[in-house]
Amino acid sequence: MSKYIKFFNELRIKDVPQVGGKNASLGEMYQMLEKKGVRVPNGFATTSDAYNYFLDATGTKKEIKKILKGLNTSDVVDLTKRGKAVREVILKAEMPDYFKKEITEAYKELSRQYKTKNVDVAVRSSATAEDLPDASFAGQQDTYLNIHGEAALLDAVRRCIASLFTTRAISYRVDKGFDHFSIALSVGVQKMARSDIASSGVMFSIDTESGFDGAVLIDSIYGLGENIVQGKVNPDEFYYFKATDAVISKRIGKKSLRMVYNNAKGAKNPVKDVKVSLADQHKQSITDEQVKQLGRWAVIIEKHYGKPMDMEWALDGKDGKLYIIQARPETIHSNRDTNKLEEYRLEEKGEVIISGTAVGSKIGTGVAHKIMDIKDIKNFKKGEVLVTDMTDPDWEPIMKIASAIVTDKGGRTCHAAIVSRELGIPCVVGTETVSKKIKSGQKVTASCSEGEVGNIYKGILPFKVKKTNVGALAKPKTKIMMNVGEPDMAFTNSFVPNDGVGLARLEFIINNFIRIHPLALMNYSKIKDKKVKKQIDEITVGYKNKSDFFVDKLAEGVSMIAAGFYPKDVIVRLSDFKSNEYANLIGGREYEPVESNPMIGWRGASRYYSELFLPAFELECKALKKVRDENGLTNLKIMIPFCRTIEEGKRVKAIMAKNGLKQGVNGLEVYVMAEIPANIILADQFAQEFDGFSIGSNDLTQLTLGIDRDSAGGTLKVDGVSNEKNEAVKTLITYLIHVAKKTKTKVGICGQAPSDFPDFAQYLVECGIDSISLIPDTVIKTTMAVLKKEEELKKKKK
Repeated sequence: MSKYIKFFNELRIKDVPQVGGKNASLGEMYQMLEKKGVRVPNGFATTSDAYNYFLDATGTKKEIKKILKGLNTSDVVDLTKRGKAVREVILKAEMPDYFKKEITEAYKELSRQYKTKNVDVAVRSSATAEDLPDASFAGQQDTYLNIHGEAALLDAVRRCIASLFTTRAISYRVDKGFDHFSIALSVGVQKMARSDIASSGVMFSIDTESGFDGAVLIDSIYGLGENIVQGKVNPDEFYYFKATDAVISKRIGKKSLRMVYNNAKGAKNPVKDVKVSLADQHKQSITDEQVKQLGRWAVIIEKHYGKPMDMEWALDGKDGKLYIIQARPETIHSNRDTNKLEEYRLEEKGEVIISGTAVGSKIGTGVAHKIMDIKDIKNFKKGEVLVTDMTDPDWEPIMKIASAIVTDKGGRTCHAAIVSRELGIPCVVGTETVSKKIKSGQKVTASCSEGEVGNIYKGILPFKVKKTNVGALAKPKTKIMMNVGEPDMAFTNSFVPNDGVGLARLEFIINNFIRIHPLALMNYSKIKDKKVKKQIDEITVGYKNKSDFFVDKLAEGVSMIAAGFYPKDVIVRLSDFKSNEYANLIGGREYEPVESNPMIGWRGASRYYSELFLPAFELECKALKKVRDENGLTNLKIMIPFCRTIEEGKRVKAIMAKNGLKQGVNGLEVYVMAEIPANIILADQFAQEFDGFSIGSNDLTQLTLGIDRDSAGGTLKVDGVSNEKNEAVKTLITYLIHVAKKTKTKVGICGQAPSDFPDFAQYLVECGIDSISLIPDTVIKTTMAVLKKEEELKKKKK
């Protein structure tokens, strides 16, 4: 029995004090989860006793204490100097023979298990205090890949031990209050999964930005996974929805580099980067089925540990199988109080210099300081905005004093993103060219408060931070729903107390994620305008059939919203662009008429059955069918806007049914927008055709009072109340609610009025409305007004 070595089949999670969190977790999964289908490559770990034996036997502990005495971690130059001195002491120390023998014997045994002479292994550091709930040591120590042979293995083990005293590791321990010698280092030696000829990546069992626990975030690249963490490439990004076992979103990253084995004779580095062809960059690095397999494993691992997890995985290009190569607790959102909402909001917008992927939801301002080489970090000052190509763990001493971090490269699971989340600092990654566009000394604002896209603005912009504790907020009898248009905000908005989504707008998805007129995509081969064709080519890279791009992106956007609020109702309104808005989409002018008043022109239901637009509407139906049938999000309901007549409603429903969206099948409910006086005057008849009404107070006000809301603020001046609170508008709404109650038809409102006027919301409660759908910002305020009115009505009844 080995004294200083433990194979994975001898380790469980309770062995953290002996082999650190990383290695204990590998042993736990190897023993407990293989039977559940989760594959983990075998390996072994050196123990904390081995580490202490090494330091004591070589006499290096005393030298290290002497070097670190009086250290000030805020002095980056001194910290770097002392860290280097400690590492040199360790690297010069001769490894005790007994320790060497145990390592080489274990390596021979591992090689025998894999039926090869010198098995290729990954050599990773695992600190014994690593991955505690409030202290993630991830990335603090070194990793060595594609290590062959005993001599190379012994050298890698020694270097891992020395990496316990890298600049970033020393600084991190001091910041977290750990004594340098209360922590030991275990070295994990694990059979490499041959992802160098396939793919690898990182996944989290919750969303990294919002903390939403219903989805698994999976990042994937070609080759070895170090390039993700190092931020060298922008990865593919997938969301797997746990409840329905579906891939609900995918974004294809550039993946311009692949890290592979470098087995050339005399090579100093056992791995190297090679370029990825443009064609492969545009392809998914793993299949949808592989994404699902990883998602299922993430659920199994999370359930086993009873907490959200941060995992690394690899696809072996030789056997074609997936493997889990690391798993540690997620330490940011799992420790957050979800009852306390914090919202950052810009008070004014400015000129956007550049955009990238937002990390977190905060805003940071300051003077930009561009640093492209680690030797210059000593000049960085507290409160500056760090601008760089990418970061690695050696940059952490200055990252913690930055007001914001902006990088050229990286995705949401790169080093800069992980550390900035932990530090609570706004970070924008993957901008591609920020280091060329921003100069040192320039005043900037980094905003991660506007969804998934992070914007860097020129100058210092004012912003506010709103903090709300929703823990004590009572739930009213009236359903409080939300109006949601932006898929990227769905997971975040799900934490606001709600009863689902009363209005999910397709227009935002089409305008921001698709950007192309659906008929231009369908008639791509007939487009003669070279400029338009080039724009479409750039946006739809990887799609031979351009119509599929429309279906996929629309389905993904809607799926993110439906998943964020699952299993609560999510009512999606069919596209309600006006002709001038459709014309502004790429290629749109070819298919849209010029109308003098588009607000009451070719819009809503009348579009869907028209000969010209019908093919585009069928694409819309195909996307929504995919959301419900393929992605399993049957909480999705469909709403028809601007339906002028009963006949229009019947005709649109018939087209939907023909395209797989039949009312009543698989629980599908179809609602109608009550926004035209005709909808209310004939409410009894509309109630026979639809499962519910949703009052569109904006259009209803316009059409009741004869005011074009697109011309608001012009020469027209109206005496008296000319908004939703006008008595005529309220009379119509009161009547509709009465008819809905009589016919047992659901009735809600998704117009702007209750968001703007809390007293209007109270009036609706008095009328007996079933639900009120609000913009997220006003939910708390309006909920309190609704609760107050409900309490008043309750007292009156008594």
